[in-house]
Amino acid sequence: MNDKFRNIAVLIDAENVSHSFLEDISENVALYGIVSVRRIYGDWTSEKMKGWKQLLLEYAIQPIQQFSNTVGKNSTDSALIIDAMDLLYLQHFDCFCIVSSDSDFTRLASRIREQGKYVVGIGEKKTPTSFVNACNEFIHIEPPNRERREDRKTTEKLNKAEILLERAVDQLADSSGWVMLSQLMQYIRQVKPDFDLHELGVRKPLDYFTSRKDKYRVQKEREDAPSAVFISKAR
Repeated sequence: MNDKFRNIAVLIDAENVSHSFLEDISENVALYGIVSVRRIYGDWTSEKMKGWKQLLLEYAIQPIQQFSNTVGKNSTDSALIIDAMDLLYLQHFDCFCIVSSDSDFTRLASRIREQGKYVVGIGEKKTPTSFVNACNEFIHIEPPNRERREDRKTTEKLNKAEILLERAVDQLADSSGWVMLSQLMQYIRQVKPDFDLHELGVRKPLDYFTSRKDKYRVQKEREDAPSAVFISKAR
């Protein structure tokens, strides 16, 4: 589906989907357009919801309380279905995203489609075929690889730090293309006080620029500043 929707309602069955999937869920939903409603259903008095609680504010999701009246029975189904039907008849939403791996939402997805609305399902590989086929589209999510996730976060930090340094050299370089290293780092600290050289894998600024001969040139003991170190972009 390439067209962007103007109003999307995202309804999450917290008792049937792990909080570890939330980042992937958010990234996938964002591809479809503007999310107007984010609701998540579960018994928030339960210890099982602890992982979700820590993420609700970060992702601006509204928790809907549904007490578990029967041990071992998913209590969120009815609450999610009732809310979905209320939102459906408001006629403001052109897309519904149902996040669950539970076949109990099969009829809900079919009913929403009957009203001419687009239904996106998101769930694990174990999701029954009946629910998958009831949606216009279904996105299967895999358990996140923790090591891969940490590697990606480290790479993102590294890229941001490198981009900041590169921009600073471009902005501060004189007509000959050189900038004094001490001046460069003073500027960096003003722009980003929490700038951490360890994110670049070095302890000193000079160590980084010396190791990146593919991008930078280093000049020491220049006649006009014998004790200074200068940096320029490699040509």
